[in-house]
Amino acid sequence: MSIREDIKMLLAQKAMTMTEVAKKLSTDENTVTVQSLSKKLSKQTIRFEEVRKILDIMGYDIEYKERN
Repeated sequence: MSIREDIKMLLAQKAMTMTEVAKKLSTDENTVTVQSLSKKLSKQTIRFEEVRKILDIMGYDIEYKERN
């Protein structure tokens, strides 16, 4: 599964939209659009810190787990 599919699945589970996430990611200095966010996810050019912020907005944490 790609990061795009993962985020879309989590958005669906939380009944959230990309528009809501983009608005919450936007700041006074930096406006995030749905189009720019979608493009980063599709091209897999999104930064780890951006993914972490998106997951935080949705109420998720990233957990590191050692493989068996």
